[in-house]
Amino acid sequence: MKANDVHAMSEDQLGDELAKLKKEQFNLRFQVATSQLENTSRVKQVRRDIARIKTIARQKAAQAKA
Repeated sequence: MKANDVHAMSEDQLGDELAKLKKEQFNLRFQVATSQLENTSRVKQVRRDIARIKTIARQKAAQAKA
């Protein structure tokens, strides 16, 4: 997911996407624990996407207050 795509989302869409990624991260952790994970790089991608969404959501909230 690109930062430009995240910037274009509304706050509600950001929350939905964050929930989806958290659920995927949870499932990936289980796959790692049971040695069923095939694409190990997906764990890193999801973690970074979560951080990107949280950062941009915080920036939008700060702009709304200012």
